[in-house]
Amino acid sequence: VDDAWLTEPEPAPAVNDAFGERLDAALRQPLGRIVASAEGLSARADGPLRRDYADYAADIANAGRHLLALVDDLVDLQAIERADFQPHHDPVDLAELARNAAGLLTIKAGARRIRIDAPGPKEALAATGDYRRALQIMLNLIGNAIRHSPEDAMIWVRCEQQDEMATVTVADQGRGIDPADHQKIFEKFVRVAPEDGPGSGLGLYIARRLARAMGGDIRVDSAPGQGARFQFSLPAAR
Repeated sequence: VDDAWLTEPEPAPAVNDAFGERLDAALRQPLGRIVASAEGLSARADGPLRRDYADYAADIANAGRHLLALVDDLVDLQAIERADFQPHHDPVDLAELARNAAGLLTIKAGARRIRIDAPGPKEALAATGDYRRALQIMLNLIGNAIRHSPEDAMIWVRCEQQDEMATVTVADQGRGIDPADHQKIFEKFVRVAPEDGPGSGLGLYIARRLARAMGGDIRVDSAPGQGARFQFSLPAAR
């Protein structure tokens, strides 16, 4: 580590920006090439390949995608923890946003025969927030619901206005979360169920920080054996 980084009194935000930019530039491009090459081998795009080699390539591609997601989380982490972080506050339609997120995750859900019951095409829920960040939150919540649901399950995504807040609820049929862990799941680098596969333990921490930065919040209602309900709220549009 460069000692100058440790002794510089003021420009911490600039250092954080540089760290995020270097991390993104140094890892994203080579990881992207690795994933693309491994996916090509797995799909036998260049000709016949032994089955076990194709499986090895698929494992490499999956590992590369996991590392790319980790890069995204780390870049987001350094951004949202800056004192001057400020998302946009623009008009957004949370119902449309929920439909878009569900559509983007249709293939992932279908691989495990999970159905996502999203808001209908005529539903609308006007709110104020940052569209890109709100979509990121919805993808995280629905993606988590898919990950924790059994095969052939259903995930419900519902929108409603509650007083001054516009709220999207994502409910699943998974094993549920012990009330003692409700706060833990929003902590940085904490994973209460490591057996669920690889993960950074940052998704819900980042999602809640983003929601609160936009004037909203994320809450959970769950118990063991009863699935989980995550409520994502943003200020309703006036």
